[in-house]
Amino acid sequence: MIDSFVLSATGKVKIYYMNWNQLLSAKRTGQEDKVNTEKHRRTQFQRDYDRLIFSSPFRRLQDKTQVFPLPGSVFVHNRLTHSLEVASVGRSLGHNIAEFLKDEKDIDTDLVNEIGSIVATACLAHDMGNPPFGHSGESALSHYFKNGEGKKLKDQYTFSDAEWNDLTEFEGNANAFRLLTHQFNGRRKGGFSLTYSSVASILKYPYASGISHKKKYGFFQSEKEMFNRVVKDLGLIETEPGVFCRHPLVYLVEAADDICYQVMDVEDAHKLKILDTYQTKEILMAFLNENEDKGTRDRIADVCKEVTDINEQIALIRASVIGKLVAKCTKIFKDNYELIMAGKFQGSLTKYLQGETKAAMKNCEKISFEKIYRHPSVVEIEISGFKILGSLLHEFSTAILNPKDNYSEMLLPFIPEQYSVSEDANAYEKLQSVLDYISGMTDIYALNLYRKINGMGLADKAY
Repeated sequence: MIDSFVLSATGKVKIYYMNWNQLLSAKRTGQEDKVNTEKHRRTQFQRDYDRLIFSSPFRRLQDKTQVFPLPGSVFVHNRLTHSLEVASVGRSLGHNIAEFLKDEKDIDTDLVNEIGSIVATACLAHDMGNPPFGHSGESALSHYFKNGEGKKLKDQYTFSDAEWNDLTEFEGNANAFRLLTHQFNGRRKGGFSLTYSSVASILKYPYASGISHKKKYGFFQSEKEMFNRVVKDLGLIETEPGVFCRHPLVYLVEAADDICYQVMDVEDAHKLKILDTYQTKEILMAFLNENEDKGTRDRIADVCKEVTDINEQIALIRASVIGKLVAKCTKIFKDNYELIMAGKFQGSLTKYLQGETKAAMKNCEKISFEKIYRHPSVVEIEISGFKILGSLLHEFSTAILNPKDNYSEMLLPFIPEQYSVSEDANAYEKLQSVLDYISGMTDIYALNLYRKINGMGLADKAY
């Protein structure tokens, strides 16, 4: 895409566009100076996908709460199943946009065919930086430094304002970027050594913490150099000092996530009997217009005459809704293509849904907040997680900052070797190593460790 001009009061103003020859890069983090001569049946981006699928941090997502507490007799989504479903939807969106770029925008780079794989990879990774215990995990870690015992550390040790912002506003998105790109102890340079395009496609917030009008952020200070290298190499536009526009594929990853959690949370709520069958069908069918989607509605009615299993009926409707939302988000991306490529598109693709689809999504959000996210079972796990993570963070932060203390010497061996730092490391680096350890825990591991270090298991062993 070439640059263009618009008229302003003072004359012509140049508008810069990103270009796909730069945006689609097989360069890998930590291997920038290496020339890859290996031949593989899989493409570079398929290798990214497989590298995540087979990794320990990805597997641990199976024991991390998505919304509802991890299941007893009824299976609901955890972060692993959610990520796999998001990857499936993301791949569909990616394929749609790849076809659009080839057929309508004459993008001739061979790598455009890999957009589906890139988006699917980023979808797998999008939640990998989230701590255990659902959405309260980030709040618990932030609270310790902002309002808890850790608040006094700011006066005891030296932190830059940016480093302290990282601690008081712990961000799962930034933690995912760190997990993917940071060289942990004993590990290779560049972390997972993914391609620049895959890494950039998770950067929903391409700027640092502490920017006053931004609530979230995309990288910690420890990964600032890597962040700058990636965004500048891919040609992402700097819209204001320190703030870059998103890689276009981020919008597809975000849309896939939005679609899945809105729709799948409703299905989970039905399985847990928080919503009855009538309510669930009504919420989902509202996405399907009686005229525009008459064929889909008729097909659902016909299939439901044969399929009497209620859960299968709900699954059929859900699949139809996801299909429609994928088509709608594809169209929104196409309609706003020029703005996206100029780094001027604001908000998510789902924000621009129209008519009954928009109303149905808003209703889904309202129901989710009122009946799902505030359900006692959800709130209970968040309260427990807040207590558990706060306690673990206090114990291990105190230990790593006072390593010669007798109690610290007993605690520190719990931290895996990959997260260890030099005794000469500064306080920010030491606290980051603790956050690496705790944020990577599963719910069960965190609970069991909390019980161990608080002596809760001793009574059971005594008998």
